Amino acid sequence: MNRREERSEGRADAPVNEVRLVGRVSGEPTVRELPSGDELVQFRLVVPRPPRRGAGGRPASRGAVDTIDVACWGGRVRRSAARLQDGQGVEVRGSLHRRFFAAAGGRASRYEVEALSLRRVELA
Repeated sequence: MNRREERSEGRADAPVNEVRLVGRVSGEPTVRELPSGDELVQFRLVVPRPPRRGAGGRPASRGAVDTIDVACWGGRVRRSAARLQDGQGVEVRGSLHRRFFAAAGGRASRYEVEALSLRRVELA
């Protein structure tokens, strides 16, 4: 634990960027080599939304999901991600990042989760 973590640990007002997602892999992970020579593995994770309650306490929506882009930079997490299969259950822990890039219409941005760890899980 570094000094910054020690100072902020346990403080309700300390900034935090931590994400934990559990869902299913959508499609096959892609491995990209960047112009810098760095390697990146990306995949999409489909995560069910918690049901919202409507009038009378009945669920207001059924089957709603979020599809989230996940980027894996570290060697160990990259190797694990490259072996994931479509439909496989996985727990992702990491942080949320906004990435800027050049697109056909100019500059664009996208949010993605940078995975720090992956763990295969069995989903019902």
